[in-house]
Amino acid sequence: MRRLYFLLLLLFIGLTSCKKDSVDATNTKTFQSSINDMASRLNTLQQVKFSEALYILKTFGVEGKSDVEKLSALGKLLNGKKVPEILAMADQTAQKHGIAWTSTGPPSLGEMNIFGADEATEFDPNDIKAKSLSLTTFETLKDSVLGPKAIQVIPRLVDAAGKPIEFSGAALETVLEVFSNGNRILTSKNLMQDNDFRGFTLRMEALPSQKISDNKIDVSVTVKTTNKDYKMSKIGLAVNPKALLMPQVAKPVETVPAVADDLSSGITQPSSTDAVSPAPAGDPKNTVTRFLNNLGAQNLRGAYEVSENPSWGSYETFSNPTSGFGGVKNVNVKSISTKSTGANSASVSATYDVTSKDGKTTALQVTFGLKNVNGEWKISSYNIN
Repeated sequence: MRRLYFLLLLLFIGLTSCKKDSVDATNTKTFQSSINDMASRLNTLQQVKFSEALYILKTFGVEGKSDVEKLSALGKLLNGKKVPEILAMADQTAQKHGIAWTSTGPPSLGEMNIFGADEATEFDPNDIKAKSLSLTTFETLKDSVLGPKAIQVIPRLVDAAGKPIEFSGAALETVLEVFSNGNRILTSKNLMQDNDFRGFTLRMEALPSQKISDNKIDVSVTVKTTNKDYKMSKIGLAVNPKALLMPQVAKPVETVPAVADDLSSGITQPSSTDAVSPAPAGDPKNTVTRFLNNLGAQNLRGAYEVSENPSWGSYETFSNPTSGFGGVKNVNVKSISTKSTGANSASVSATYDVTSKDGKTTALQVTFGLKNVNGEWKISSYNIN
């Protein structure tokens, strides 16, 4: 009897030791088996969060046209990883996509199984019955100088009467695609957990200006439920050209022609390596102060002359009352400080209030980049923090 007890104990230890504690993605079978082994070591709550983490990574952490391709890519991503590493990766992925999920929070995504359900469950939180998808868009992140800097895109699952459907605890993959002139220029994913979904904040600085035709874009949103995908588009949304991502233009390298030595006088002409810009005079923040003072006094020509910023374009573009600085009525400077100064570049931080001609006041924190132009500091970049 005692011998039988030890044999059973050894058998139990052997079976336990065979269970894997990291992902084995040799093939789909070993992948699923290793995931099951890892989950069996966790308590019930930990198992649920582990399943949610795998779903987050499969949905947002890898690419693939089909479920099989995504599963294969996920196996490669997680091969050799243990539970804590997988949870940490899911946290990073959720944060990157703005998803309200953490590995330490309560269960929130319903019953998740990345390998597909073995049998029908009594309740599937992702099986939402809707008639169609509605799409609301509006400009946001408005700046009194630059204008709107983003478009909010909010999808809602609605019934036959067009009213939003109430649901919660779901995990619906939601995909935003942005097109211009028929060409796709951006794709973003998020997770719809209920019909109060905050949608997508489409920042115009993420849209390359050279790929946008007539300053118009088309947006398309797809919401994937268990049995049906719902899709809705909006065509011809206007974008603010001043807030778009501008292409980086490489500056031509200035060369100095070689000059022969003047042997007759014994004086050697300076080579190109000896030619340097004159040292700039004064503190770079003085240039920023002049710029803001001229801007507040509506002396736009004076403000423009202390800058050499390619993104501001010509004086006509700079002074435009709609898309440029022509809409500024007053500037109230609160602080200006020099962050860094070099021989040919500097950085200045400024905090000030801008009042537009329509009476709206906006508080701004701006970092000005400056460059040395023939011994004078000129504003070369302008970044709102």
